[in-house]
Order: sequence, then structure tokens, then C-alpha cells
Amino acid sequence: MTNTIKIGWIGLGLMGNPMSLQLVKAGYPVTVYNRNKAKEAELKEQGASTASTPKELLQHTDMVIIMVTDDKAIREIFTGEDGLLKADVNGKVIINMSTVSPAISKEMAELCKAQGLDYLDAPVSGSIKQAETAQLVIMVGGDAEVFEKVKSVLETIGKLAVNVGEVGAGNAAKLAINTLLSFYTQGLAEAVILAKNNGIEPEVLLNLIGNAAIANPYTKIKGDAIVNDNFKAAFSLKNIVKDLKLSRDIGLTTPLGEAALKTFEAASKNFGDEDLISIYKYLDSAK
Repeated sequence: MTNTIKIGWIGLGLMGNPMSLQLVKAGYPVTVYNRNKAKEAELKEQGASTASTPKELLQHTDMVIIMVTDDKAIREIFTGEDGLLKADVNGKVIINMSTVSPAISKEMAELCKAQGLDYLDAPVSGSIKQAETAQLVIMVGGDAEVFEKVKSVLETIGKLAVNVGEVGAGNAAKLAINTLLSFYTQGLAEAVILAKNNGIEPEVLLNLIGNAAIANPYTKIKGDAIVNDNFKAAFSLKNIVKDLKLSRDIGLTTPLGEAALKTFEAASKNFGDEDLISIYKYLDSAK
């Protein structure tokens, strides 16, 4: 099957690589740009092309999808010396799937509009496994008509794509979800520690949780990580800190939110590059 929409992709990290690969496998002509050129190799082997700058990428594609870490990276991609907004083109769509602030999306959307470009924020819920199997949940902020035009592309990456409101709404929804994710993670860690301190092995408690009404796939995955002492980052602890700070910036002042940010921020000093479930190691060592 061949799809004719030419797609540009920026960002080939833990999530961006498998997400863009879904589009290649679906038959889309994909061109990638990544600052670390070594990361482009796998996509080139699968048939993707490469571009030397974001500017060049937009000039030679119909839409560009971005999956990077933070607001600073987004600003550089759009407004840098060879950024997207230097491409001198119009009528194209830029989809920002990064977990960033609603404010940066609104700012970039206005700059895009001034140049005749459409902008959507479309962050995802899910981790590496969901990216590898196209099971991500995608929440989109922006014009409904533009969303409908690109929905089939997004549904190649995820199992559900929903327009949740105006520009920035996708980012806000993602921050709400990741705030809950932090609660789940810290709560699971604290429960395992409490049980262990009372003579109950983690695997015993986790088996009970897995068969109880509170069971869910996330606690199974992170519970297994605790039992197997596997803290390799699928979603790093430092990135949940980044997201909790963004949540605070848009109004998270509730007790659990403030407590989670404080705890994860402290844990990040030693375990920032590990998976966010390494909050378990931090709390266990601090008892």
C-alpha cells in the first residue's frame, strides 16, 4: 500500500523512532530530521529519506510532525536559523506531538498562521510499547477541519485520535494525564514499600493488586519493573518532573500535585535518567 501524503518527521528519540516507523511501514513517503544523525540510520534502512534542516524538511513535504522533549527544543525547531518558519512556504500542516506547554503551542500556532501554515498540538498517552504497536492515544488541539484532514495519519500512529479543543487543549489534556500518572507511580511505590516493611514481599502484594478491582496495565508494568529491578527509562523521572512543572504552570496547586512534584523533584537528583518508577528506589532508601 502506498500513501501519497509526504510526511516530514522531527525527533527520533525513544518515542519518535517507533512512531515514525509506523508511517514508513504504512507506505507513507517519510523524510526525517534529527540533530543526532546516527539516529536516522534505522529509518533510512526502512526506506525513509533525510533532510539536513527543519527548513528543508518542510519545503519538501506536505506536513511535518514533531516529537521532541521540551519548549526550548520547539522554539529552536520553529524559529532557529534554519527552522520551519524560515521555509517560506504556506498551505502545509505542522503537528506537534511533543509534551510541551499550552503556551508554546499557542505562540507557535500564531506564528504559523501568519505564514499561512496550520498548527495542531497532538501529544500522546502511552509509552514505547504502545508506540511500537500503534496503540497510542492522541489528544489534539486545533482547528477541527485541519484535524479531519490529518486524522488518518494520526490513526496510523495510534488507536485513538480525538480533537479535544482549540490550540493548546491537547497539551493541557496530556499534562492532566501525566499528573495522574505521577500519582499512580508514587502511590504504587509507597504501597509496595509499606507492604515490604511489614513482611510482605513485593511480588506477593503485586499479585494481589493484579487480581483486585484496582488492577490496571500500568501498575502491572511498573510492578514488574520493581520486582525485576529494571529501571531502564521508558519515561524518565526527569521528564515527569518537567511535566509536573508544566502542570503547575497551568494551575496545578492541589495537595497531591504539590506533593508529587516535591517528591519526584527530589528523586530526580539521583535517579533523573532512570524510569519514573525509580521513585520506588528513592522512597525506599529514604525511609
